[in-house]
Amino acid sequence: MTIRPYNEKDLPAMIAIWNEVVEEGNAFPQEETLTEESGRDFFASQSLSTVAEENGRILGLYILHPNNVGRCGHIANASYAVSSESRGRHIGEMLVKDCLFQAKKCGFGLLQFNAVVESNVHARHLYQRLGFVQLGTIPRGFRMKDGHFENICPYYHEL
Repeated sequence: MTIRPYNEKDLPAMIAIWNEVVEEGNAFPQEETLTEESGRDFFASQSLSTVAEENGRILGLYILHPNNVGRCGHIANASYAVSSESRGRHIGEMLVKDCLFQAKKCGFGLLQFNAVVESNVHARHLYQRLGFVQLGTIPRGFRMKDGHFENICPYYHEL
């Protein structure tokens, strides 16, 4: 498997994977799916958009960008998406590890996740195993697809 910056031909698969996670409604805050046009603009606007590719097939991706501006611009934020058919193969772990390396290379000093859903135990265990620190819990910070609210857990990792 190769982890590399995306190119134009990757966009249909990236949009499909991103939209799959959005439609699941239990991890990303976005409610609107990407179109071909909005997806092109979205992935191009990131500091880095990266894909995991195997045998010419895109299995997952991540986006990396500043979490804020100005005096907080040294803090990065990232989102990860793995296609449902590729989950369970540690692709997410490889993406997070690559992201930590790339974020430091881009000049960021910290990587922060603002809204990890508390019930997303696989992601939370991965982040803890990789040295992320949980900052606390925000009660009822995430509205799930079915309308109920769950806690979110912010995390950070020094680079």
